[in-house]
Amino acid sequence: MPLAPLVECTPRAGLPNVLAKLKTKGAEVRIGYLGGSITAQEGWRPKTLAWFQKMYPDAKVSQINAAIGGTGSDLGVYRLKQDVLDHKPDLLFVEFAVNDGGQSPDKIYKCMEGIVRQTWRANPDCDICFVYTITDTLIPPLFDGKMQRSASAMERVAEHYGIPSIHLAVEVARLAKEGKLILKAKKPTTDEERAKVGDKMLFAPDGVHPYPETGHELYLQAIERSWPKIEAASGTMGPHAAGAPFVADNYEDAKLIPISRAKLSAGFQKLDPARDTLAKRFANRLSELYRANKAGETVTFKFKGRSAAIYDLLAPDAGQVIVTVDDQPPVVRARFDAFCTYARLGTLALASDLPEGVHTVKIEVHPNQPDKAKILAQRNEKMDDPKRYDDTAFYPGAILLIGDLLPD
Repeated sequence: MPLAPLVECTPRAGLPNVLAKLKTKGAEVRIGYLGGSITAQEGWRPKTLAWFQKMYPDAKVSQINAAIGGTGSDLGVYRLKQDVLDHKPDLLFVEFAVNDGGQSPDKIYKCMEGIVRQTWRANPDCDICFVYTITDTLIPPLFDGKMQRSASAMERVAEHYGIPSIHLAVEVARLAKEGKLILKAKKPTTDEERAKVGDKMLFAPDGVHPYPETGHELYLQAIERSWPKIEAASGTMGPHAAGAPFVADNYEDAKLIPISRAKLSAGFQKLDPARDTLAKRFANRLSELYRANKAGETVTFKFKGRSAAIYDLLAPDAGQVIVTVDDQPPVVRARFDAFCTYARLGTLALASDLPEGVHTVKIEVHPNQPDKAKILAQRNEKMDDPKRYDDTAFYPGAILLIGDLLPD
């Protein structure tokens, strides 16, 4: 796939519906932000929200914060309804270019198109805008006037549907190329360090998550510059028609189904948000959360469709599971990775692009822990308290399906 030319704003058909509503006195305007950790930060999301509120003081502008760190469009397409569409957005920003950086273009097409078609099926009046962010490792194509691969794939979907897009990092790339911005640097704490930095702008401490006062400010300014172009391109307001798909096997029919609708063996315990800190912490994303840590405990279900996954937690006390799909050989999957000094949301892939038909899935708690010390060492992390890590837990919360769950 050829890389798309680097353009800060491609307005296409604009955002006519939300612009009309923003200019209506007393109108309640909800802006959805679907993305990863860059959107979850106190950065471009709250900055743009405040900017909209200032630009359109007669409207009542609020946000739907649907950002989850470390996740891409392959989870976003499943959680879209629960986390965004059920809250009735008027505008949806979609930010997954960084976390989709390692995905194939074909997978990006399916997921991003699924987000578009789901949105317009549920709410045809909702406008959509794709926004692209960057990291120090993904930025090289921008220095050559091209978008990174993930954004280039998203541009093809945006073009098909007339969706405006804003590459938030064009100015970041220009400043970095001219030697005026350092992509990855901690803030200086000594005179020697300050002298070394000089008057250069520091973009992000880790090359990924921008400093609010610099990197995220550049992201905000990109939207401010793009807004008049989008406004000029916006025609008459009206419902969006999805029309013919870009790829026939897109994920428009992605579903998030509570795990209790599967068959859980007796050792699974439902965690109560009133008493369990993990269940309380993730209640806004997982309406229910279960835990089992004994070898041989199982989750089983049947579905008719093409793809299946589990929405679960990765955690210090998590172990690994044995996944069996149909009559395929069992596969061991860890629910622990190098970031597991804390618990966070994860996706356990089970099967994708299966032949259309009825499939059976079995997930079994493995008796052995993965080598947690070795895994943490990949990021120079260590176990602060071995007792915190000494378990083989599995935390399923929902089934992610392209298809339909079948009764036992």
